[in-house]
Amino acid sequence: MPDRNKVLTVISEWVIKAENDLTTAAHTLKLGEDCPTDTVCFHAQQCVEKYLKALLVWKQAPFPKTHDIGVIIALVPVELRPDLTPEEVRRLTKYGTVIRYPGDDEPISLTAARRAVKLARRVRGAVRRLLPKGSLLRRR
Repeated sequence: MPDRNKVLTVISEWVIKAENDLTTAAHTLKLGEDCPTDTVCFHAQQCVEKYLKALLVWKQAPFPKTHDIGVIIALVPVELRPDLTPEEVRRLTKYGTVIRYPGDDEPISLTAARRAVKLARRVRGAVRRLLPKGSLLRRR
């Protein structure tokens, strides 16, 4: 069994990165009509991904290097999974993979970007309730 302090440190590192992504997404939204919505959605996805990975570290469940939220959430024990619809999982995965590169995708509306940040905050809250308190201290 790994050293508890080391596990808490690794969880904390994931949490800090997730919080930074959420902060970036939320602040970028403040640009209003000038907001790069694809960037907001990418950071919202990254927040969700990193919180889920923090939870997997806590549960000592190995995970692959992937941005696919469906793959990641399937590794989380069922009773601990945040409530995400299959459509939300698909959308988040698309934000972390397809949308971040040039292509033929439709532009993301400001409303959709706001929805992505709200979703990230919802997952954040659900996961933070499950993580050990010692891992939630924010370091800069």
